[in-house]
Amino acid sequence: MPTVLVIGFDPHTIPGFDPDAVAAAIELGSRHAAELGLAEELLLIDFDGLGGAAQAEIAAKLQERSYDCVVVGGGIRKQPELLEVFQQVVNLVHWYQPEAAIAFNSGPSDSPDWVLKALEQKRQNNR
Repeated sequence: MPTVLVIGFDPHTIPGFDPDAVAAAIELGSRHAAELGLAEELLLIDFDGLGGAAQAEIAAKLQERSYDCVVVGGGIRKQPELLEVFQQVVNLVHWYQPEAAIAFNSGPSDSPDWVLKALEQKRQNNR
């Protein structure tokens, strides 16, 4: 069973944002991952804790165990003002999980589909 870590923002911590739709999409994605036989773990970081606290939390999680794939959520990478955070997250994944495939999603509900594509690319490159 492939192991997957999904890193994103906790939608309940984003100021001026209604978290219900994103929380529902995260739940849908998690159910879909389980149906596909993916062992998914979520790491939802506090939007207010961006910077050192979030980096330390991500680094600690990445060191807990090996993952076959790590997903960096759209909330982290789609906002131009968060480019530095996105870069930090990708570098942490690269440093602590160098064997893991890295996947990106278009939204929380399609993460499992992108994980499968990233794992297939990894498999093809390891032939």
